Parts: sequence; C-alpha cells; structure tokens
Amino acid sequence: NNLGILWSERDQIKTAQTYLESAESLYNQYMKEDGNPPLDPSEHFMAEEEKLTDQERSKRFEKAYTHTLYYLAQVYQHLEMIEKAAQYCHTTLKRQLEYCGYYPVEWALNAATLSQYYLSKQCFMESRHCLAAASVIFSQAGQVPSAEDNEAEQDQQDLRQRKAEIARCWIKYCLNLLQSARKLLEDNVGELDPDRQLELKAQRKKEEDEKENGRKKAVLFGTSDIYDSVLAMEEKVSSVYPLDFQEAREIFLVGQNYVQEAKEFFQVDGYVTDHIEIVQDHSALFKVLAFFEEDYERRCKMHKRRVDMLEPLCADLNPQYYLLISRQLQFELADTYYEMMDLKVAIGNRLEELDSHTIKKINSLAQLAIKYYELFLDSLRNPDKVFPEKLEEDVLRPAMVAKFHIARLYGKLITSDSKKQLENMQTSLEYYTFLVDYCEKYPDAVHAVETELELSKEMVGLLPTRMERLRAKLCPFI
Repeated sequence: NNLGILWSERDQIKTAQTYLESAESLYNQYMKEDGNPPLDPSEHFMAEEEKLTDQERSKRFEKAYTHTLYYLAQVYQHLEMIEKAAQYCHTTLKRQLEYCGYYPVEWALNAATLSQYYLSKQCFMESRHCLAAASVIFSQAGQVPSAEDNEAEQDQQDLRQRKAEIARCWIKYCLNLLQSARKLLEDNVGELDPDRQLELKAQRKKEEDEKENGRKKAVLFGTSDIYDSVLAMEEKVSSVYPLDFQEAREIFLVGQNYVQEAKEFFQVDGYVTDHIEIVQDHSALFKVLAFFEEDYERRCKMHKRRVDMLEPLCADLNPQYYLLISRQLQFELADTYYEMMDLKVAIGNRLEELDSHTIKKINSLAQLAIKYYELFLDSLRNPDKVFPEKLEEDVLRPAMVAKFHIARLYGKLITSDSKKQLENMQTSLEYYTFLVDYCEKYPDAVHAVETELELSKEMVGLLPTRMERLRAKLCPFI
C-alpha cells in the first residue's frame, strides 16, 4: 500500500496500480490459504501480555485491505477506468461501515459523489440508495450548527457547505429522473405521447417488482442499525420513472426542497457561480414538470416562474467576468419566452377569434424572446461589434438556433398594419437566409442544424412569393 501511495504521489499511476493490485491479490491469497488474522507489525515490539487479541488483529488487517481498495478506486479514477473506480469505491464505503472505520462527513460526501456515477448510468435505484445513505450518515456528524454560534466557526462553515453539497446531488437526482422520463414519453414534436404513457404504465407494474428485488441485494450499504433509517429516507422519493403529472410533481417537490437547502449556503454573495447553477437547476425542474402538465395556462405559469428566477440574475451579472453564464441565462430566457409564446398561440387557436388581449400577449412574449436571443448573439461579437464570420464549435448550434428562432418569431408577430407585416417578413427572410448561406459556405455546420436548415430553405423559397402578394395588395394601382 505504501509503495502504491509513494508512486501515485510521484504521478507514476501505472506503477502505483501494479503495487496496489499486488496488495489486493496478496490479501485474497492469504485469506484463501490461511484465513486467520496475521500478526500486526507493531506486535514485534510488544511484551507478551500486551499482544493484541485475534479480534483486534483482524480489525487492523481488514482496515489495511480497505485502504488498498480505497487507493485502487482513486488509481482507476486517474486512469479513467470509471466503472472499475465506482465498483471499488462502493466496496470501500461498504467495508468502512462494516468495520466502523470512517468519518461521517467524508463518508457521506464520497457516497453522494458515487451516486452521481450511478446517475450517469441511469441506475436510479442505486443512486438513490447512495444518497439516502449519505444523508443518514451525515446526520451522525452532529447537528449542523446555527450560524449564531461563534464556537469553531470554520468547522460549522464546513459542515454547512457539505450539507449543501449533498443537497445539490439530490437536486441532480430528481432532475435526471424527471428528464429521463420525459425522453421516454415524448413524441416527435416534444409533447407527451398518451399511448406511450399507457404502454409504459402497464409494463412498469410487471417489471419493477422482479427487477428491484434482484438489484437490491447487490448495492445495499450498511449494518442493520442504519439500514432502517436509509430505507425510510429512500421512501421519500421514487426511483422509478414518473409517468404522469402527479408522480412527476412528487419528485419535483423533493428536488425543490433541496434547492432551498442548497441555496441557504450557496448564496449569491460569495458563491455566484454555484448559486446560479442551483437556480438553473430549479428552472430546469419547472421546465420538465411543465412537460407533464396538460393545461396550457398552468404550463405557461410554470415557465413564468422560470423567468422570474432567471431575469434578476441575468440583469445583475457582469458579462465581462461571467460571459459563459451570462450567455446561458440569455439563451434560457429567450427559450422560455419562446415556449410561452408558442403556448399562448396554441391557446389563441382554440378561441373563435383572437381578442386584443391575447394578441398583445403573444406579441409581447415574442418580442421578449427576440430581445434575449439578440443579446445572446451580440455577446458573440468582437470588441468592434462585428459578428464572427465563422462560429466556434461550442457556440455554433446555439447561435444558429437563435437565428432560426428569431426568424420564426418575426413571422409570428401579429399586426393589422400591412406595411409593418411586410417589414417583419423581410426581417424573417434575412434571418432564414443567414442560416442557408452560412451552411453553404461552411458545409461542416450542416450536422449541427439539419432540421432548422431544412425548414429555413423552405421558408427562403416561400417568403418572397408571399411578400409579393402582400405588396400587390398594398399597391394595387402601381
């Protein structure tokens, strides 16, 4: 073990791996061939009556092996053998609980981090189990002290931060579970598919019972004394895909509670980036919940909640220092207004006739969406305010989507003034044309915007004819 640590500190990870793997096989071989706890090295310097009991020897030997697994988990992580690293991490955590060799805060953080690996593999049951165990073990670290108590201020600060970090892992869990369910349930235009919903509900009943029993045995942490607490914690949130609004809402509410908990520590003063990321996750929770909501008006209200939490952040942020986050917020606000405008159009289409209030609302939402898309596109300009001739790979798709959406938004603006309508169509055409011309000039951009490009080409073909007709109406005597 010590040679493994030595070589890993010298950044010779492969050499460290060799020593640690030989330590692992040494343990396995010894247990197979002998099995009795060996002498502890320190016993060679002890008087006979001070010698350790077999129980103590066994404890020390097992602790040394737990260290082997712990170091191997880190070595595999370094070598990007992620799956193996996760397995070793899981075994280490399990053994630490078994042999009571852990610090609650450190253990809880490692378990919460492991939950994020399971999340990336869409193993929601395993992920939830890790998080539930993390929360239970963390509570052993003593109550998180209140801010008023000045004693050991730094320790308290650390505890509050760790608690908030575990809360953030729970937020990711709820968000990922909802988003994965959305992917399963959406049709080709991104709406909820009722037939698929019924089919999945029938299938779930059958499968879940068998699957859960089989997998449960493999991942369980802990000894009987904490197992009940972990189970109680798990029961607070589902680990199966929500298939309707009610089920989605229950997961959403758990996520939202953890958002409040995380925000208590990660406040905007001092933790700008963390605070904004948590608010963005909160917004994403609302966005995915809206997918399950059938009532368009209520869905619109959910998007309005997103706007209310994101707009103040966007207004207060200095793009000079936070360019990337600033762009993310501008784009998300534009998308949210765009979605609200689409919903208002859908509500309007159900009416016999569009009333002035609905028209005003549609136009106002469209203009706000345009405003934020334009702000995003302006952030790509150079100091001389010139838009780049060739876009960087990381902003290519968002920039093209922004151009495409602006084109579509100008087409959605409702006006009785034909001259204004002609101007809007002209602007719309210019944005569609930008997309088509750009992809002709840089064919490698096509893969990023295939659908948008196809529709843009169509509109570039159709709009001039429509504009001609409108012009003819405007000037019948010319």
